[in-house]
Amino acid sequence: MRWGCHLPRASWGPGLGRVLQPADERIPFLIHWSWPLKGERPLGPPRAFIRHHGSSAGSGPPSGRHGQLFQGIAAAEAIQRHRQNLAEWFSRLPREERQFGPTFALDTVHVDPVIRESTPDELLRPLAELALEHQPPSAGFPPLALSQLFDPDACGRRVQTVVLYGTVGTGKSTLVRKLVLDWCYGRLPAFELLIPFSCEDLSSLGPAPASLCQLVAQRYTPLKEILPLMAAAGSCLLFVLHGLEHLNLDFRLAGTGLCSDPEESEAPAAIIVNLLRKYMLPEASILVTTRPSAIGRIPSKYVGRYGEICGFSDTNLQKLYFQLRFKQPDCGHGAGGFSATPAQRDHLVQMLSRNLEGHHQIATACFLPSYCWLVCATLHFLHAPTPAGQTLTSIYTSFLHLNFSGEMLDSTDPSKLSLMAYAARTMGKLAYEGVSSRKTYFSEEDVRGCLEAGIQTEEEFQLLHVFRRDALRFFLAPCVEPGHLGTFVFTVPAMQEYLAALYIVLGLRKTTLQRVGKEVAELVGRVGEDVSLVLGIMAKLLPLRALPLLFNLLKVVPRVFGRVVGKSREAVAQAMVLEMFREEDYYNDDVLDQMGASILGVEGPRCRSDEPTEDEVFELFPMFMGGLLSAHNRVVLAQLGCPIKTLDALENAQAIKKKLGKLGRQVLPPSELLDHLFFHYEFQNQRFSAEVLSSLRQLSLAGVRMTPLKCMVVAAVLGSGRHALDEVNFASCQLDPAGLRTLRPVFLRARKLGLQLNSLGPEACRDLRDLLLHDQCQVTTLRLSNNPLTVAGVALLVEGLAGNTSLKHLSLLHTGLGDEGLELLAAQLDRNQQLLELNVAYNGAGDTAALALAKAAREHPSLELLHLYFNELSSECRQALRDLGSTTEGGARVVVSLTEGTAVSEYWSVILGEVQRNLNSWDRGRVRRHLELLLRDLEDNRGATLNPWRKAQLLRVEGEVRALLEQLGGPGS
Repeated sequence: MRWGCHLPRASWGPGLGRVLQPADERIPFLIHWSWPLKGERPLGPPRAFIRHHGSSAGSGPPSGRHGQLFQGIAAAEAIQRHRQNLAEWFSRLPREERQFGPTFALDTVHVDPVIRESTPDELLRPLAELALEHQPPSAGFPPLALSQLFDPDACGRRVQTVVLYGTVGTGKSTLVRKLVLDWCYGRLPAFELLIPFSCEDLSSLGPAPASLCQLVAQRYTPLKEILPLMAAAGSCLLFVLHGLEHLNLDFRLAGTGLCSDPEESEAPAAIIVNLLRKYMLPEASILVTTRPSAIGRIPSKYVGRYGEICGFSDTNLQKLYFQLRFKQPDCGHGAGGFSATPAQRDHLVQMLSRNLEGHHQIATACFLPSYCWLVCATLHFLHAPTPAGQTLTSIYTSFLHLNFSGEMLDSTDPSKLSLMAYAARTMGKLAYEGVSSRKTYFSEEDVRGCLEAGIQTEEEFQLLHVFRRDALRFFLAPCVEPGHLGTFVFTVPAMQEYLAALYIVLGLRKTTLQRVGKEVAELVGRVGEDVSLVLGIMAKLLPLRALPLLFNLLKVVPRVFGRVVGKSREAVAQAMVLEMFREEDYYNDDVLDQMGASILGVEGPRCRSDEPTEDEVFELFPMFMGGLLSAHNRVVLAQLGCPIKTLDALENAQAIKKKLGKLGRQVLPPSELLDHLFFHYEFQNQRFSAEVLSSLRQLSLAGVRMTPLKCMVVAAVLGSGRHALDEVNFASCQLDPAGLRTLRPVFLRARKLGLQLNSLGPEACRDLRDLLLHDQCQVTTLRLSNNPLTVAGVALLVEGLAGNTSLKHLSLLHTGLGDEGLELLAAQLDRNQQLLELNVAYNGAGDTAALALAKAAREHPSLELLHLYFNELSSECRQALRDLGSTTEGGARVVVSLTEGTAVSEYWSVILGEVQRNLNSWDRGRVRRHLELLLRDLEDNRGATLNPWRKAQLLRVEGEVRALLEQLGGPGS
């Protein structure tokens, strides 16, 4: 994993004014604001907007009869209702668009597409073998704006039919939606009436006859009253035919007869053919969108202009998209804006812009607007609060659903194979071979080998040709990294791992033994009963001793094949688990941090030790494999034509659980442990996770940067467990109060809880107080050292201590308590009757506060140990504290120095251990001063004792102190 907007496609049909859910959409391009985001929107020209190149807002009305056809009151009202219905329908967003991050709707933010005019000669030119490179614009053909699509051509001829084409993900649907909404809001005055048709909807009607007037009236009820005026509308009538690849058109007269009457019933395909022939409504304007493979279905003599819908060929367009997307406020669609602060949003945009400007592979990926949506959704997932149940796998599955839902590879092919199923079989094979051989760069031979594997018939070659033209560029991109030019990579690195996992869970990876064995087993299963019956009869009539043996062998064959399949699943599970628990020097961050760095880049110069190794790792592969087995993703994949059988999912899960049960019990580094938990989060199966993680007793995530997402992942996976966790360590995790609240279910299971070095302040103490007062709290050790709790924070903690019955050991080392904090503890200490140890060392407290707390500790019924070293104590106070701790009346022992009398304190290693652990975070001058005082104390006691054993111990400790002073830059003596 190296480097590593989409709006709904309209599903037009009867009852347009009803509240229906659009199915899919592509990404916007250039954007300008028009109306406020909330409130009523007038169906008229905008009051103000920022215009980028090619805006259709400035198109003027045509000459002639424009503005005079629908002047009657009834006609004007019908057109107005038609505009309102279209605006409502085309403004709706699919669930995926509302769910994954900040959104903007085309009725508030408008899009100028990048369209390159092309010629029939270009379309007829043979494509390159892989057709991955984006062809440069032809000389003399500048980019087209929407307002220029129907301008006269270079020879001055009138253009009536425009065909726009683009591969999957380039924004054809967004273009249509923008065009329709522009007309609804009065920004296309050249057309008095716009009638959009979804060719997918028309293809569902089959050969059932219907007239053009019937098709219009069924879909747009308000237009019934003005249907007789369509013939007189001329060029002011615009038909939009979206998704022509769904229709199988036949322009031969023998196949489709001529028809000029809009009220005559014909098959829908025949009506479209006659519209394009200009035999029916010859003056009407027609805009067609299609995939490249279907361009040839319309003879070029019927087309006035071809335009290729291009993506973000300029990084400035990509940056503009990201800036508008991340700074988008709540649109009222439920997703809301990006919930980070303005400074955080600006920082994300700046890092992303720098990565794009560096001409990294991410800029090549974002050439396709669909992938810009994926980048935004991924960053929102990583950096914003995530709704329950939302996973990284669901984002990628929804991304494919947005682009491929309802898409067939070739509508003319009888197999009606879904485009996504074909991609899973071919691109999934390439992806899995890359994961198996640990490579991300593929030669042309590698790609061709996976695409052409198993192709034998002409029909299969035709399907491959369609896939190459329409969708190959969606999955693969030419590599732009130095040293790998001429190779291909997956457009997004994580997509390789997703497709590899999909290839496995769909059961598409089969060995020769499995393929042959399955056929043999099925054959034996079909004839086994009949053969067994015959052999049983023969065994009774003839003395053939071998027949019973053969009879039993027939029963064994299916079971043997089942075991072969099971062994294969276990091998895949073994490889997946090994990948999950694999540690590499370069990829030692958790997988979520790796993904964020791949999108945003790495700040600062890369150290020599940080250079990537030649051996690739694929830590997302096991995550995606678990995520694809979840019930929600299996439902979405079934809609894409990639069903995962429940039995196969169950058997794969059992194989994975078996391997995880063996390897999951080992002690893992913090980043690998988080990856393990993230796998369970992606799987979304609490029972599975509870069984696998039942042996987990220590949760150490020290040093892992705990973002809101990571906190939610840990809480979702471990929060519902029943067994106690012996130790939970979140030291130096950049936790905040919100993270503490999220992780509370995990904290309630902990016996030892480490929260040191997290910059937790008084606000966090409110959540810690609530944790201690919870009736299910079982924390016995709470370490809060090196957090700026201050007096306000300890006041809240004291309230929690008063009502807690489980806590035994509390560390408030270096928490900024001062005299006031220690005095507060001294006054309130007796409210807790179970505490055994209290550490308030290095808090800047003076003599009076320290003595007051020590006396309170001596009177406490249960307290055994009080740490007061490294406070601002005088020599007289230290001696008084030693005398207080040396009495034989019982009570707490007070640790204030490395010595006790003339002997070494039994807690000397504890004190120096704390110094060693915090050497880089504490004030070096202040620590040096305290160590020099301790060293002088050791030397004085060594001179005062005659016991050689004590002298040796004191010399040993002196050596440890001098070593620490040398690390601090002191003289060591």
